[in-house]
Amino acid sequence: MKTTKGTVKFLTGNTACALGAIDAGVRFFAGYPITPSSEIAEELSYLLPRIGGKFIQMEDEIASMGAVIGASLTGKKAMTATSGPGFSLKQENIGYACMTEVPCVIVNVQRGGPSTGLPTLPSQADVQQARWGTHGDHPIIALSGSYVSELYWQVINGVNLAEIYRVPVILLFDETVCHLSERIVIPDKSEIKLAERKRPEVSPDKYLPYINDETDIPPMADFGSGYRYHVTGLSHEETGFPTNDSKVIDLMYRRINRKIERYKDEIIAYKETDTKDAEILVLSYGGTARSAKNACVTAREEGIKVGFMNLKTIWPFPYERVCELGKKCKKVLVPEMNLGQISLEVERAVKSDSDVISISRVDGNVHEPIEILEVIRKNAN
Repeated sequence: MKTTKGTVKFLTGNTACALGAIDAGVRFFAGYPITPSSEIAEELSYLLPRIGGKFIQMEDEIASMGAVIGASLTGKKAMTATSGPGFSLKQENIGYACMTEVPCVIVNVQRGGPSTGLPTLPSQADVQQARWGTHGDHPIIALSGSYVSELYWQVINGVNLAEIYRVPVILLFDETVCHLSERIVIPDKSEIKLAERKRPEVSPDKYLPYINDETDIPPMADFGSGYRYHVTGLSHEETGFPTNDSKVIDLMYRRINRKIERYKDEIIAYKETDTKDAEILVLSYGGTARSAKNACVTAREEGIKVGFMNLKTIWPFPYERVCELGKKCKKVLVPEMNLGQISLEVERAVKSDSDVISISRVDGNVHEPIEILEVIRKNAN
């Protein structure tokens, strides 16, 4: 159905992810089937060839991530999709993308774990793995989404952020939303703002692929465009070639991590409701945030001064804002489908200013609103 705002569709979250990738300019996808993300690959295997894009089913998740990095180096906007066990296999190459500053997007439709875990049931237990899954100090951006329409837009946002900051972006979704069907408005393409990576403005003989300039984000030339440069996972100098010079190494590591910290205010996104007079804050994300919001609405109707914060960006974490809210709220409740991975970050943010209460589920079921509401009522007394 056509409207003045776009085309109305009834889609699953995974299908919305695939359409978001197409509209974000993704023209290369490499992946390997894994529940509950397989529908993303299935959709893109059909959609990409129709518009001149490339879809490759690789032999495993390790190769999938390598192919995505290679495609991005040639100038393509590239993406893959997976779930827990596959996400674990991708970590070494995600680290390579961090070190070499190759923009790419990894959709992780979370399921219960560790190991094979719960292939068909939801979880949010990959939060810390998204941040620290690969070794060493490294930059990363991770986004979340609570509604099918948000998944569409978060894929576009994730591709844009990867291109702008030359960094891997993890779309940390969960099975609950990705297998849910909802109404979504697909906008006219003219309404979608797309970002492109910064290209070099110097001749090939003067190009430094990892230059320490005033932006902290070096321009990136496409392989095959006449710019020859070295790409390595080793510590490297501005030319891209390996180095053991301690001063150069220090500059490189600080720059690649600083670029996310420096631009965090442009990256971090969240949505607040009723936080101005809140005495209790409920902080959540992903599919769990739907139940949390419902519980907060009911609690407000009962006269409880509760505010709600829904994280759209998981990493970098909004420490400053959570700290501010922690100073005015007596309690911070954190519903999530894990054993408290984000509640630990909330504790770091609020310090001793308020009590942080984790509301965990790890049984393969989503939180019901009444479950969260009862905790709100208990802590309002």
